[in-house]
Amino acid sequence: MQNLRVSLVQSDLHWHEPQTNLTMFTEKMSELAGKTDLIILPEMFSTGFTMNPESVAEPENGPAFKWMEEQAGKLNVVVCGSVVVQSDQGYHNRFYWVEPDGHFVFYDKHHLFRMAGEHRYYQAGLKRLIIEYKGWKILPQVCYDLRFPVWSRNNAMTGDNDDTVEQEYDLAIYVANWPQVRNHPWQVLLQARAIENLCYVAGVNRVGVDGNNLPYSGDSALIDFKGLTKTSAYPGEEIILTTHLDKQALLDFRNAFPAMNDADAFKLL
Repeated sequence: MQNLRVSLVQSDLHWHEPQTNLTMFTEKMSELAGKTDLIILPEMFSTGFTMNPESVAEPENGPAFKWMEEQAGKLNVVVCGSVVVQSDQGYHNRFYWVEPDGHFVFYDKHHLFRMAGEHRYYQAGLKRLIIEYKGWKILPQVCYDLRFPVWSRNNAMTGDNDDTVEQEYDLAIYVANWPQVRNHPWQVLLQARAIENLCYVAGVNRVGVDGNNLPYSGDSALIDFKGLTKTSAYPGEEIILTTHLDKQALLDFRNAFPAMNDADAFKLL
């Protein structure tokens, strides 16, 4: 059983300038070599949250993905975050998870933010993804997904008796471009997802002002399975937060407080 070192990269983003953003993150992440297992970048980290995908979208496994692949190998870490991707089916807000050996998986954002018109420009993902890495099970989610507890539900699978359950995941990741005007729901919902799902939650948001003149306060945080903050950023701060996640502490708490034994059973996509 292995603890996991997780780094949250809270940063401003250069609007519609993919190469500038990749160069910036290369410099920021260079300090993490040998110090972490997982680097989490914000939603649409190469462009900012844009409703102009035709001007910035890259092909599947395009430049931003190849950069993630390069950084993962060079730093010997997992690199993850979402980018604007174009496939034969249309545009996607795609979360990539790229491991040091080049193995990767992706999740397309399921809940598209209609108040910005995201549902008119992007194709919604239809399936959740559970990633297994170094003895951890991890659920990737993107921004607006945070508001929908059913989609985030940590379903429990019953074992040989009613007192034995195995949960789907240990860590939920939410990458975001979540505006400052709604930072209170962001903070509260990160805690709620951790408490109700008996898991760690990592929330990584951007700072600065985007091309639509929307300000972002960041408020990135790592929350434990009791809803307590392990680490968090000051509003507006550009920072990398690195912390250790203790798997045994999580399992001990689940054994001492087995709320999932009484959870309502249902099936998700």
